[in-house]
Amino acid sequence: MEVLDITNLMTLSIWSTIASKWTILVAILFFGLIIMVHELGHFTFAKIFDVKVNEFSLGMGPKLLSRKKGETQYSWRLLPIGGYVSMEGEDSESEDSRAFNNKPCWQRIIIVVAGAMVNIILGLIIVAVMLSITSGLSGTNYVNFFTVNEKKTEEYNGLRAKDKILKIDGKRVYYYTDVYYLLGRDEGSTSDILVERDNKRILLNDVEMPYSAITMVGVDKTVGTVFKDTFKDSVSICRMVWLSLFDLITGKYSVRDISGPVGVVNYVSDAAQASAKSADYTGLLSIMALITINIGIFNLLPIPALDGGRLLFLLIELVRRKPLNRKYESLINGIGLAVLMLLMLAITFKDIYSLIVK
Repeated sequence: MEVLDITNLMTLSIWSTIASKWTILVAILFFGLIIMVHELGHFTFAKIFDVKVNEFSLGMGPKLLSRKKGETQYSWRLLPIGGYVSMEGEDSESEDSRAFNNKPCWQRIIIVVAGAMVNIILGLIIVAVMLSITSGLSGTNYVNFFTVNEKKTEEYNGLRAKDKILKIDGKRVYYYTDVYYLLGRDEGSTSDILVERDNKRILLNDVEMPYSAITMVGVDKTVGTVFKDTFKDSVSICRMVWLSLFDLITGKYSVRDISGPVGVVNYVSDAAQASAKSADYTGLLSIMALITINIGIFNLLPIPALDGGRLLFLLIELVRRKPLNRKYESLINGIGLAVLMLLMLAITFKDIYSLIVK
């Protein structure tokens, strides 16, 4: 009996290791998909506007594989922390009529934002898949009941069942997940909640409402509700990312709370393992949608070396009707890239350390 138990434990351990490796592989492939989709956005619109693309690279650092097709070098590089599309005249002046710098400003703006936009669209697709394949009801922003001391009640701290929650602390509630996020964001403090009750709008001030106490009404899922919820949930995720960035800037979160590629792969791997065990893929798809939308929005921030930094220079050019001095723009982008790489390196080491001591 003891031998059988030991054998079973060994078998379970082997299968657990295999499952873990498969989930890590899934996470790495997903992160690679995000990078590839982002760079394909830039690449596709560069080709649409007939811009000469010198290189399309997945990964950074030394080349692992490289092949030239037509005028473009396609590369796979060692460090899976990003990628790039190198266009003629992107960082320096070029006399080539097909160079990036010689294209109209509006075309360059579209090329620059295309990567982030495609990431956000990918997130929207993941949300649509998640809502389509998961069972259960479609969420609403109507209150169903409250759970207080393990007992159900239809009224709690001024809120009532059937109240439609419109805003929490001045922020609009688009989807039922907003209720839980906005209440949980300031857990332990009070909130001002605007509700619609009996066709009247009522503002409830200083409401103490733990997010775990409230349950929202669900309705039968249809094609129509899935379609609407896809957009509402995606908008909620975008807003969640912006609020998280705001909390980071204002010091509510620290840099230690930021994760890089290693941390992202670990989170997706853990979510994949949990989904495989429960056969419920809602959590995995939800975190995938959050990550890809997060990356899309982050890339649009007006930070040098990011797409948002380049977009800022192009918008200034659009207003001034003449470009900024290319030398200064290249210098600012170069410094921004160096700082970004150092930050990414520090975050990567932090993520690795967290995995070791986990």
